[in-house]
Amino acid sequence: MTVPPDRTTLPREFFARPVLEVAPALLGQVLIRRTADGPVELRITEVEAYAGERDPGSHAYRGRTPRNEVMFGPPGHAYVYFTYGMWHCLNAVCGPEGEASGVLLRAGEILVGAESARKRRLSARYDKELAKGPARLATALDVDRSLNGTDLCAGAPAPLSLVPGPAPRADQVRNGPRTGVGGAGAHQPWRFWIDGDPTVSPYRPHAPRRRAT
Repeated sequence: MTVPPDRTTLPREFFARPVLEVAPALLGQVLIRRTADGPVELRITEVEAYAGERDPGSHAYRGRTPRNEVMFGPPGHAYVYFTYGMWHCLNAVCGPEGEASGVLLRAGEILVGAESARKRRLSARYDKELAKGPARLATALDVDRSLNGTDLCAGAPAPLSLVPGPAPRADQVRNGPRTGVGGAGAHQPWRFWIDGDPTVSPYRPHAPRRRAT
């Protein structure tokens, strides 16, 4: 897919809106990850919205903690968390400062730097699988907690930036329940994706973890 040559980052105002406006608007936008091996650029194809302290599925539901501090800060920053003792996930903070909300970047198409991404995602059989899921996306782009708090609006030489990309048509955008979210937030239709895109991850409902006996 051809991306417009505009390398100007998305403005702060783009993120300073309600999370349910920002989430679908991120589809088609381009995330740039600058590494020592060169840049990796990814077109976003799937996201999930998390509405902070009013959302049981959000890390901020029970208030501010050292882990989720970035979510309460200015919009347009990266919130990176570590999960299951193995994986990192990347979010874009949005909404007004002080009201935690964010958009999980779930999947995307690698446009630039696929060779670098392949080295990090050796189990991917095809390029469409390189960033098919939030943990895979973070791995392919070499994202970890060291990037937590990065300003996504800063532009080069910042390690992460979000720039305009080709937005999907309105009839291409779908939404449904978030993947793996249980409890009171299980049925919120806050997952958004580009219909028919091969990089979108499969939906999986929440499966309660069994305790060892």
